Amino acid sequence: MPDDRLTLSEPAGIRATSPWLAPTMELTTGLDLASRVHRSVLVTLRGDGRPQLSNVLHQRAGDGELRISTTTERAKYANLSRRPWAALHVASEDFWAYAVLEGEVELSAPAAQPDDATVEELVDYYRSLSGEHDDWPAYRRAMVAEHRVVVRLHPQRAYGNAGASS
Repeated sequence: MPDDRLTLSEPAGIRATSPWLAPTMELTTGLDLASRVHRSVLVTLRGDGRPQLSNVLHQRAGDGELRISTTTERAKYANLSRRPWAALHVASEDFWAYAVLEGEVELSAPAAQPDDATVEELVDYYRSLSGEHDDWPAYRRAMVAEHRVVVRLHPQRAYGNAGASS
């Protein structure tokens, strides 16, 4: 009887683990895509174990850490405070190539003063994604008023198909 299972092609940097599972990839391949594309979907786990998905902007730091800004009032903050793990789904501009980066999460302290370490990290985050702000003092005050934190995702596993094309 012929084998009619799906056959996966394996672009450079990707190796299939099963014909029924998304192929694993080298962590650097996923991080490369995350460096080029900054819009992504963050997956956290609710208290009952179901996923919570949030559209986010992420920044890749030089050490491979992925940073996201959120507030202490958001569901993702509550979920990450309870279980410091997340996955980040990053799709190419044409949508067909993608990477999912999973790992442990570290949360900064909430912004408390316009010149504290969290606000400095948020200024760096903003600059890397959007350039200069029109009014940095107002931005700094807003970060404190909104109780902003930095989510630091430390990717440990990647899978997807970052070499796909449409």
